[in-house]
Amino acid sequence: MIRRALLSVSRSDRIKAAVAGAPVSRNVVTRFVGGESAADAVLATHELVSSGRLVTIDHLGEDTLDLGQAEATRDAYIDLLTLLGEARLTSGAEVSVKLSAVGQALAGDGEKVALENAHAICAKAAQVGTTVTLDMEDHTTTDSTLGILAELRKDFPSTGAVLQSYLFRTEADCRDLSHAGSRVRLCKGAYKEPETVAFQDKGDVSRSYVRCLKVLMGGAGYPMVATHDPVLVEIAGALAVRHDRAKGSYEFQMLYGVRPDEQKRLASQGEKMRVYLPYGDEWYGYMVRRMAEKPANLALFLRSLTSKG
Repeated sequence: MIRRALLSVSRSDRIKAAVAGAPVSRNVVTRFVGGESAADAVLATHELVSSGRLVTIDHLGEDTLDLGQAEATRDAYIDLLTLLGEARLTSGAEVSVKLSAVGQALAGDGEKVALENAHAICAKAAQVGTTVTLDMEDHTTTDSTLGILAELRKDFPSTGAVLQSYLFRTEADCRDLSHAGSRVRLCKGAYKEPETVAFQDKGDVSRSYVRCLKVLMGGAGYPMVATHDPVLVEIAGALAVRHDRAKGSYEFQMLYGVRPDEQKRLASQGEKMRVYLPYGDEWYGYMVRRMAEKPANLALFLRSLTSKG
């Protein structure tokens, strides 16, 4: 019930305005968000890479319904990639892009706008020596996102995909995307979805995750195991051994600020460990979804609302 309520308020403009105006403690926000500017994100990336971890950076924002804003988001990614190149961080850092932030949700030719903007971001990433992963959003965008992914991979075959194990369709999508050269991030999913398309029980979502992971680990692609669940981390390692996968032929991914000691432990064991690093001032929806994934985070956030710091 808590998770469903949180996912509902993640899209509430009224609640967003109230929370954004509250004296939220900066040490809570910065626990999960790597700053407001591209320079902040580059600094956080440098610290993570120096610790032996990899990074994927998300410029926060989604559901853009304004062409100018979509273009501004595209330009923000291009500026970020320029800074990463200048800082010589592109061997350890890539970017994650939500297509709804670059025009997918625009009326009429939204898919075309999103493809063009994503293509420009991918081109800049290739120029500076790194890659792009397309984030997945709610189920209504899945087919569109996979269609745009297919177009981008014609010119940029290393473009990554994201699949969400709570959707009934995902095991089949994993089979389709488990071919050689295909980078696939598997996560549980963080949007409120109807029971007609998605598992509602946490156990069912986890069992689906394992089935999907078996497909990806047994395939010829590059699995990106996005989970903080210790059991799933252990299962992923066992599946890698079962399928004779060398370290470096897959990677683990975790969110910035979540289980940092476990991140460092995996990296110290020679595993590729990538941190999902969001930045920007559009933090509200992101923070609420993090609380929905782990309601224990809610108490920490609520305490911050009354903090003077």
